[in-house]
Amino acid sequence: MLLMGLLLVGLVIIAVLAAYAIYLQRKVWVKVAEEKEQEEALEKENIDQRRRINQSIQIIAHGALEGQLSLTEASIRIKVLLDSLGLESHITKQYDAFYVLALATDHIPILAQWKALSNKQQRVFEKQRVALESEHKAAVVEAATRIKGLVF
Repeated sequence: MLLMGLLLVGLVIIAVLAAYAIYLQRKVWVKVAEEKEQEEALEKENIDQRRRINQSIQIIAHGALEGQLSLTEASIRIKVLLDSLGLESHITKQYDAFYVLALATDHIPILAQWKALSNKQQRVFEKQRVALESEHKAAVVEAATRIKGLVF
């Protein structure tokens, strides 16, 4: 009788532990499924972001070739976008012209700093920008032509 009682208590304990193990396993499955869903959503967002960046590069390159924006502005914007893609250096090296012109004009104020300048100061910087663009025009136009249609 005592043996039967102990056996019964042992079976109850085993059943409770088994039920608890099943409960914990289900929590793990739910957690894994949620993490997978989050990873998929993040991956989709990364793909969408890369698509938007690539589209922006194409629009800017086209605009630069059509004279819709200055080569300096195009170079600065394309450089920033290429950097945001985290490309390997051998790829960005192919588009050094954007980096060179962006760096050469880096000292020229923009936005609020530009507006704060006097007209005379703006003309001095504008003259520098035009000279630098003229110096780097062939390389930037060639890089803009080569980058058109590419997806990174």
